[in-house]
Amino acid sequence: MPVYFAPGRVNLIGEHTDYNGGFVFPCALDFGTRLTVTPNGGRTLRFRSENMPGQVELPIDSPFKPLPDRSWVNYPLGCIAQLAEQAGGLDTGYDLLFDGNVPLGAGLSSSASIEVVTAYAFNDLLQLRLDRKRLALIAQQAEHTYAGVNCGIMDQFVSACGRQDNAVFLNCDTLQFDYVPLRLDNVSIVLTNSHSPHRLDAGTYNRRVSECREAVRAISRVRHIRQLANLSVSDFNDLQSAITDEVILRRARHVVTEIQRTRDAVTALKDNDLALFGQLMNRSHQSLRDDYEVTGIELDTLAETAWNVPGVIGSRMTGGGFGGCTVSLVRNEAVDLFRQTVATAYRQVTGLQAEFYIARTGDGAGMLS
Repeated sequence: MPVYFAPGRVNLIGEHTDYNGGFVFPCALDFGTRLTVTPNGGRTLRFRSENMPGQVELPIDSPFKPLPDRSWVNYPLGCIAQLAEQAGGLDTGYDLLFDGNVPLGAGLSSSASIEVVTAYAFNDLLQLRLDRKRLALIAQQAEHTYAGVNCGIMDQFVSACGRQDNAVFLNCDTLQFDYVPLRLDNVSIVLTNSHSPHRLDAGTYNRRVSECREAVRAISRVRHIRQLANLSVSDFNDLQSAITDEVILRRARHVVTEIQRTRDAVTALKDNDLALFGQLMNRSHQSLRDDYEVTGIELDTLAETAWNVPGVIGSRMTGGGFGGCTVSLVRNEAVDLFRQTVATAYRQVTGLQAEFYIARTGDGAGMLS
């Protein structure tokens, strides 16, 4: 009875750049989703999750299609549908049991870990021999067509290709990437869960994707570009007058400057300049707050409080936004003070209880047994 695993992720910097062809800098975590798969000898797929109630059964002899009411089963089903098509169909049904410890709604890619563990498992079971990049793309396509979220490739890619003790510097246009060692001597990566769950499928995320496409169309009337990542900051400054809508202008400004911040942050980490890395994290949050408008009072309170705690190097929202988590670099001796200060301020402002995790990096998808 094989058991497979795929991790969640945290993005250190480079937010809402992936679907614009830009750079991101995430790392895989040591928690994620386990999948136990058992051939059942029948003609149905049976989906169960330790984290969700009920069981869903689907026939394998009928065309697969998305389930209504935003069912969680759409995430694995979209992957199975693509892999079954490549294999010429499924010869038998399977019982699938998912068990995850990625906090749901925390912006740490529980959905991507479900997709990637399913893609990895069925690639193995059907002996398709697809590489990890291809599995990431299959998982992304499942989210587009079955979950209805026009996400970029970052979450699925790092869940498939992550490496322990490294972050992934990924060009989301070409899928070229480098592993960058996380040399964080006496510094912890601390995730703070706002417990204000984000909902990427609520429409606002897809609206941001559409706004970025509108920015590309506006600039292309002056100079043809394929995506916002084709612009340097200098290019954008020269061409921004082509965008007459103030909201669209701010969306584009965030993307272009965030891509540059991500480049600069990776260089700073390689140079062991954590102070600069932290400053860039803070600027990233400010841009996401002011230009991209995906933070909200919960994430802003967490980040802005953290900036004033001694020993905090940098703090920003991570993930799609609209709730979820912040990621902070905190000197080890300041972690307790950070937790106490941030939790108290957050409770006073929002009435909510923050939860803290020390992030530990992990490897990409694989078989556990």
